Order: sequence, then C-alpha cells, then structure tokens
Amino acid sequence: MTDLTGADDARLGFGVAVAQFAPGTDRAANLETIARLARTAVQRGASLVVFPEYSSYFSDPLGPDVVANAEPVDGPFVTALSALAAELDVHLIAGMVAQTTDAHRIANLLVAVSPVDGVIARYSKVHLYDAFGGRESDWVEAGAIGTPETFSIEGVTIGMQTCYDIRFPEVSRWLVDAGADLVVVPAEWVRGPLKEHHWRSLVTARALENTIYLAAADQTPPVGVGASLVVDPMGVTIASLGEREDVAVAWIDPRRIDEVRRVNPALALRRFTTRPL
Repeated sequence: MTDLTGADDARLGFGVAVAQFAPGTDRAANLETIARLARTAVQRGASLVVFPEYSSYFSDPLGPDVVANAEPVDGPFVTALSALAAELDVHLIAGMVAQTTDAHRIANLLVAVSPVDGVIARYSKVHLYDAFGGRESDWVEAGAIGTPETFSIEGVTIGMQTCYDIRFPEVSRWLVDAGADLVVVPAEWVRGPLKEHHWRSLVTARALENTIYLAAADQTPPVGVGASLVVDPMGVTIASLGEREDVAVAWIDPRRIDEVRRVNPALALRRFTTRPL
C-alpha cells in the first residue's frame, strides 16, 4: 500500500481514503467491514472515505436476491452509515442496492453522508454494465440524468460517478462543469483480460484530462480487481492498493489543482461542451 497522507494540519485540503473490500450477501457483515475500514481510514488521517459499488449487498451474478435485499434510502444501511459518520466525524460515500418503484429492479445508488447532516448527495448509476458478458440492466434501473448532486469539504467540491461510467469521459466532464474538483468512483470492476489495465488507464485519463483529483474504490477479488487508487490533476497516482482488503489515504490540496491548471489550462481552452443525448 502507498500511503501519502501528508498529514500536516497546517496545509490546505484534507485526506481522502479509498477503502476496498468484497461485499457479499451478509448485510450485517458488510456493515461491520465498512465500520472497521472507516476507523482505519480516520486513524490514517482521512476526512472522506470512499467505499465500493454495491457495498450494502452483492451477489455474482446479480439475480432476484439483489432485488429482495434492496433498501430505501432511509433504511438500515444508510442509517448505519450516518451513525458511523457521526461517531467518527467523517464523510462517507458508499454504493448501495436501493429500492425503486419497479418491483423487479433496483437502483445502483451512491450515497454521501456527512457527520452532521446525514445524506448530503446521491447518484444513481447512469451507464449500466451491459458489456464483457454482463447484463446489469436485467436487474438495475438506469438513473435519470439531472443536475449533479455535489458537496464540499474544506472548499473542495466533490462529485460522484459509478464504475462503468468511467468509460464515458463526458460523465466526469459533466461533473467538472458542475464544479467538481474531486470525482469519486465507487466500482465493482470485474476481473478479466486487460481489465486492470483498463481500470488504471481510464481513472488516470479522467483525472488528467479534467485536471482534477479522482479517487476510485473497487471491490477486491474474487470478482473485482482491487487496485483502488487516488490520482492527482497531473495524472500522478498518489495512493494505491493491490488486491487485498485495505485502505489507502491521499491528501487533496486545492493549490495543486490551481498549479496544474496554470500549466495546463485545458478546461479553459476547450471548444466543446457535453450534453445528454
């Protein structure tokens, strides 16, 4: 594990952690793991901890059991996250299996909770994983495209996207247009030929082309690749993990964004915008 917290309280910014594990079908066990990893992240200097996609419940392949274990946003999973955030005085982001109005499908939802206000932002996955042999849309309802829900820590604006979304550069640009300085990407990045190479390349590209920080938290094997990482606005990996359950922490410094954008004013020089189809 690379741990570059740079935990100097005199500096601007804050610590962001990527916490990776393999969620399963035991919802209580998933929450216990989240709590343990969150405590480790806070001990290492994190003010924000990012957990994987499907952190509340996951089975491979997706099936009727996922629908049966979907929860409302005010249900037990988010209630426990909010209590943990308050206990540790930390912001948490995690993926969950959320109920929808369709009795046969769930929402693949990200929730951000603060230590004071509970849920402060949410994002329902827009691009479903109907690729590489997967059919997420058989069980998941795609999120509506609206105005991005962002929030801020220490003056840094944070936006969220999910896993397969990272293959669509316009999603990250859409968040940057909404003011995001840091984009977080909870994922269940399925293992396979060249998939880890795709993961690292795409995460790095999204940070580099937008001159932002990007924190991507994946599930660990046997289904995910692990390899969670934090990348800075110059495309440098400043914290990373291997394949094991663990936490890595990096320092998010808004001055770094300003420095990079003075050297590489790509956002100011662009001549195209993004819009939904």
